[in-house]
Amino acid sequence: MKKKSDLRHQDPYLERELQRYSNPLPSREWIIAVLEKIGIPVKINELVQKLTITEDEKEFFERRLTAMSRDGQILINRRGAVCVANKLALVKCRVEVHKDDFGFAIPLNPSDGGDFVLYTRQMRGLMNGDIVTVRPAGTDRRGRREGQVLDVIERANRDVVGRLAIEHGVAMLVPEDKRLGASIVLQPDSLGKARTGQVLVARIESYPNATQAAVARVIEILGDYADSGMEIEIAVRKHHLPYQFSSECLTQAAKIPDHVKPTERKNRVDLRELPLITIDGETARDFDDAVYAEKIGRNYRLLVAIADVSHYVQPDDAIDRDAQERATSVYFPRRVIPMLPENLSNGICSLNPNVERLCLVCDMVITYAGNIKSYEFYPAVMRSHARLTYTQAWDWISNDQFDDPLKSHVMNLYRLYKILLKKRLQRGAVEFESIETQMVFNQQGKIERIVPVERNEAHRLIEECMLAANVCAAEFLKHHKHPTLYRNHAGPTSERLNTLREQLALLGLSLNGGDHPTPKDYAELSQKIKDRADRNVIGVMLLRSMQQAVYEPQNIGHFGLAYPAYTHFTSPIRRYPDLTVHRAIKAVLQHKQYQPKSWTELGVHCSLAERKADNASRDVENWLKTYYMRDKIGEVFSGTISGMANFGLFVTLDNVYIDGMIHISDLGEDYFNFHPELMAIIGERSGIRFKLGDKVTVKVARADLDTSRIDLVLISANSGRRRQKNSAQKIQNKLNVSSSGKTQKVTNKKQKKNKLNLGKSQHPKSEKRTRRQSGSKKT
Repeated sequence: MKKKSDLRHQDPYLERELQRYSNPLPSREWIIAVLEKIGIPVKINELVQKLTITEDEKEFFERRLTAMSRDGQILINRRGAVCVANKLALVKCRVEVHKDDFGFAIPLNPSDGGDFVLYTRQMRGLMNGDIVTVRPAGTDRRGRREGQVLDVIERANRDVVGRLAIEHGVAMLVPEDKRLGASIVLQPDSLGKARTGQVLVARIESYPNATQAAVARVIEILGDYADSGMEIEIAVRKHHLPYQFSSECLTQAAKIPDHVKPTERKNRVDLRELPLITIDGETARDFDDAVYAEKIGRNYRLLVAIADVSHYVQPDDAIDRDAQERATSVYFPRRVIPMLPENLSNGICSLNPNVERLCLVCDMVITYAGNIKSYEFYPAVMRSHARLTYTQAWDWISNDQFDDPLKSHVMNLYRLYKILLKKRLQRGAVEFESIETQMVFNQQGKIERIVPVERNEAHRLIEECMLAANVCAAEFLKHHKHPTLYRNHAGPTSERLNTLREQLALLGLSLNGGDHPTPKDYAELSQKIKDRADRNVIGVMLLRSMQQAVYEPQNIGHFGLAYPAYTHFTSPIRRYPDLTVHRAIKAVLQHKQYQPKSWTELGVHCSLAERKADNASRDVENWLKTYYMRDKIGEVFSGTISGMANFGLFVTLDNVYIDGMIHISDLGEDYFNFHPELMAIIGERSGIRFKLGDKVTVKVARADLDTSRIDLVLISANSGRRRQKNSAQKIQNKLNVSSSGKTQKVTNKKQKKNKLNLGKSQHPKSEKRTRRQSGSKKT
């Protein structure tokens, strides 16, 4: 019988713990308080004795310590001693590995400040994605925060996909993710019938350290590298995308009826007779949203009805756990990995035509000037009166001869869209025109051609409706002071802004707004360049100057859309943040509160999942494009210089919309140097200059599936050439003028160094598409 006076029973949170457990362990708060009182790191066994933990409880107590370590509350150091994290000023971070033997530690909590740079010594034993505790260790010569990794809290890579290689008689797995670094040693008895070069999945049994490589066991043989669909199988595993639903999730989903039950209509507004319609792409199978508009005097009433996924997926049930882990649906050519099981995403939660569906409605009144005069949210039951594609909707709008009972409603939507578009332009939302492409496959699964996606005003009509609903959702939750995940998009950092201004100056352009440009300043510049041949390249520059949109519980507004508050409400079938917004809105309507475990952690997780999905999709697209170009080796194409680095030029090929690279050594009979301050590659003797936007003629030399890289050979170029005898000196003189107008000496030695240094590529291939950045319907 434990004495009530012992240290364990002095826990001030004991009553709370007794409500949860019949024989509770010491609370987390009390464990931290005891450690702080002791004042020095304590061995686990010593802490067990001080807190009177019995032998039967020891295993559970150690689990609690492990959970506290994982949450960054304590650190269990390599000597097995327990330390209070706050005493060590520790920061919980995620490791991002750079290809040049260094990396960054990204704080999981944005309030912990900027990233830490980790040099080679700190990277030993770490793998990309690992969760670590970092102690700040000053700044380096470039002013970046340095960090000292104290411990690995959680390993990100358990299963690794790669190809089998035999090195000096030892079976090795060469990871597809190059950020994982060195090859992994494979257990010989796990190889089975695997052949050299085949794609395998191996489970790590021991992780690398300063002196030893990781060791793993083969758990799956995927097949040969060029097998149909292999690129998707690799991408899914490389980026650790959950692609199999748990049995609990599937069992629960199977119990959900495929129709709306009469009892579910209770306390819902009946909109079944209102002619709501869906407008989506030709290949869409899940329909999140339906719309309806009517004229009311000089104003318009707009209804945006969104599938009520939150009715079927409750917090922390089996479906919710799987959905939260995925956080987003992932779209590949010819395949989708959905966030929800198919009988929900394509069935009861999809607003299919002519069937009853539950929905959450944003009902708005919008003035003739494009202002949202009023709005309300309510649960409803609806029936979609038509499933239109963007092409069909545009045919209805543009064809006066077309006759359909629903056409008048579509025309109301179109007239409202024109008003919202005018308001968007007045607001100064940033919009860049970019070419989106679609791969057309033949019956054998091979790419037949790559075509541009034709966007018409029906696309933008739906986007404007979705933007209006998203803004109302953000305003509603902000007004009622209910926490939520905002879709934040910060403006440009000072460093990126300076780089942008230097680049624009070289093109004879400028961005207004001084140190704090507004979205309107960006929009005005976008208008100025819309007729320029290099507008796409300049658009990429503008896009790169901005920060990435993220999900956060603290509202900072959306810079690109020029909204003071913005959130995602319109796609709960395929985005988990939208599902949480629905729950929050319904909680307000019911005078309750919805509270996940941690809004901050959920925002970080959803933002990271979104980036992983984008990276996986991009990997697959690049591989397919490379495979497509294997049949084009030796063919000649025209193209545009779309990026450059110190190792060469990136060229976007006309009509096929694929990027390739010309190595700097293949540019001509000269020594060529990359000058980032001029955004140009220039020949030392000839003065031949290659700059962004230049037209070139190239021949396809190589399409490497291993690296998804297409090598090009220059045939001819419309590059500038200095004909004066002292051309090299004139170029040198121009380089001596800095962006501030002051003259500084640039030596030949420094010029040669530019040729050798690995500078940051200005290649647009890694940029997100404009619509993803803008937060439109399909983002």
